[in-house]
Order: sequence, then structure tokens, then C-alpha cells
Amino acid sequence: MTVTVDHRPEAPAGPPKLDRDQLRRAQQDTLDTPRMKYSLLAKMMFKPVDLMYGKEGSYTKFAMLEIIARVPYQAWERMGYWAVHHHRGRSALARRIFERIVEARADQDNEQWHLLILQDLVQRTGQRQTWLLHRAAPWLIAFFYYHVSWVLFLVRPDWSYRLNAEFEDHAEHEYMTFVAENPELDFVPDPGTRTPPSTAATARWPTCSGRSATTSAPTSSTAWRACGSPVSARP
Repeated sequence: MTVTVDHRPEAPAGPPKLDRDQLRRAQQDTLDTPRMKYSLLAKMMFKPVDLMYGKEGSYTKFAMLEIIARVPYQAWERMGYWAVHHHRGRSALARRIFERIVEARADQDNEQWHLLILQDLVQRTGQRQTWLLHRAAPWLIAFFYYHVSWVLFLVRPDWSYRLNAEFEDHAEHEYMTFVAENPELDFVPDPGTRTPPSTAATARWPTCSGRSATTSAPTSSTAWRACGSPVSARP
């Protein structure tokens, strides 16, 4: 039987477009907000990352984190399609589930943009990325994170959302601290621009690292709502 949907849920509009002053305020809000109390599972992901890439922030470390950041949304999307099939006889519930699927897919795209921004910065600065640390290791960590997110969602969805919120909270604080410690990033042009260095310095572009950070944690308002926390200006 074919079911016709007269109104397909629309994907979220995307990350907010913030001007320079808004970026500064968002950065300060993050720095003034205490970090979440991280669970053991979250610490099991953070510790190996610090051991392999160092506790200090860097473009290569953040690019690796963005590879990992996509996987819980992929796990939720997979579970969502299973749930839609399971509840196909209850159209209203199936529709609500499908709306969550659309949101999870948009969140994956958001994380992909973060990765593209950071890879652009890595290439601009000529930083070296090795196969072991920047291909194999992120894949292994992502493999662990995906299956943990999937199992937690199967057992109790809010546990999976909570783990994601902790990961994104950690990433946002790391990004904002890095931007605060490197004020020269204010002069870095947006990815894809061909602005000459002299013009870029005059224009004083808001840092693209800051833009990535302001849309980082929590990327999914679903996860934030499940944790009982207020939804911020981030998508």
C-alpha cells in the first residue's frame, strides 16, 4: 500500500548567521557557562583524544572531532527509520518520528560543514595529517561512538541524547577557548574566499573557527531538550 504525504517535513533552516558582535557574545556566554558534568562514557572518549592529540586545541584535533561528531545523528536516523517501519500503522506517531529523522539528517549536514571549515583551515596553514592519527583513529573512535549511541538509544533514548549533549558541550568549550587564546583568528577570511591578506586584515572577518563553534554544542535541539536544558541559539 502506498501512503501519500501531503506535507513533507522541512529540514531546519541551518546554522544561525551571526555578525561580529553576536559571535563575541556567544563566545563569552560559552566561556562563562560551566561545563556539564561528564559521564564515564564521555570521559572514555575525551581522554584518548587528549592523549593522542594533546590537551591543547588545534585545527587538526578539531577536524578529527568533527569526523566523530556526526555519528550519533547517523545512529538516530537509522533507529528512526526502524521506528517508522515498526509504527507504520500509527500515522501520527510515524510522522513525528519522521520529523526527528529530518532533524537528525540536518544535524549531520551541520557537522559536515564544521568539518569542511576546519579542513580548509588545516590546508591553509599547511598542518600535517597522518593516516594513523587522522584517518584510522577517528574511524575507530567513531565506530565506538556510533554503536554506543545506537545501543543507548535502543535502551533509553535520553541516555543517548545526554551523551551527545556532553560531547557537544565539550567541543564548544574547547573551540571557544581556542578562539579566545588566538585573537589573530579575527583576521582569517571565511573559507572559500580569495581575499588578499592586506584586504582581509582591513576587513577584520569574524573568525570562521568562531562560527563553527557557535553552531557546535549542542547541534541537536533534540538532545538538548532530552537533557532538560534550554535550547540555545544554535540549531
